[in-house]
Amino acid sequence: MIPTEGETIEIRSYKHNGKLHRVWEQSAVLKSTSQEIIGGNDRILVVEGDGSSWRTREPAIFYFHHEKWFNVIAMIRSDGTHYYCNISSPCAYDSEALKYIDYDLDIKVYPDHSFQLLDEDEFLLHQQTMNYPFDVKEKVTEGVEELKYWIYQGKGPFDPQFIERWYEEFLMHR
Repeated sequence: MIPTEGETIEIRSYKHNGKLHRVWEQSAVLKSTSQEIIGGNDRILVVEGDGSSWRTREPAIFYFHHEKWFNVIAMIRSDGTHYYCNISSPCAYDSEALKYIDYDLDIKVYPDHSFQLLDEDEFLLHQQTMNYPFDVKEKVTEGVEELKYWIYQGKGPFDPQFIERWYEEFLMHR
């Protein structure tokens, strides 16, 4: 099952232990295939697992893949595109939402494509407390390396034309 292009969906992230981590409401699906889901949102409500909430500050284009161990959020800001990349399980979609497991590590990418790996301490803690299996740790490591390669190569959402195209598409859907 995949969402329909033009549909508004909810995005939910979970932790390895099944606990709800975060929910993004009202995201527009711009492209949906058996491989990837591309969409956008702007100033939407985000609800944390503890019930607290906040609103995003800028328009964003998101990229999810059904086989990749990461997802990418490109935030369109006045000084350029900033990316927040979650190292995660591949996404899955059901009638409720687009879902994935967040595996703690994140990569923040700046407009000049320099980047920073974040939350290594959280990953080390959770791999012990939640007993991440060896194959999950291996997939997480592979996801980090593949994501770095995509950043270096300007592949997928890191291609400026990708963001420009999908942001224009998002503006037409609003």
